[in-house]
Amino acid sequence: MKQIPTLLLTLLIGGAVQAAPFDKGDTENGKTLHGRYCVSCHMTQFGGDGSKIYTRADRRIRSAPSLAQQISTCNANVGSKLFPEDETDVGAYRNKTWDKFKWRRPP
Repeated sequence: MKQIPTLLLTLLIGGAVQAAPFDKGDTENGKTLHGRYCVSCHMTQFGGDGSKIYTRADRRIRSAPSLAQQISTCNANVGSKLFPEDETDVGAYRNKTWDKFKWRRPP
């Protein structure tokens, strides 16, 4: 049931998410939130510092919109209770640090 509001929000602002999902994100806040809510789960799954989840050859996330959706899904499943702007911050940090997705702003 918790996933429904996130899904609705994603559908309502889908165009904006597709264009540039992390351009307004605060990478420093994202780094803090990532350390607090993401790392321990990723360490459990992949060992080390957990970053192998982002760099492995068979990773699932291949675009900025799919990264935004995965962050929302993890937030709902883990119960982190992050606000949408916090999810954007985590995405901005992760994209800057590991993924480096590029996107083009619509004209």
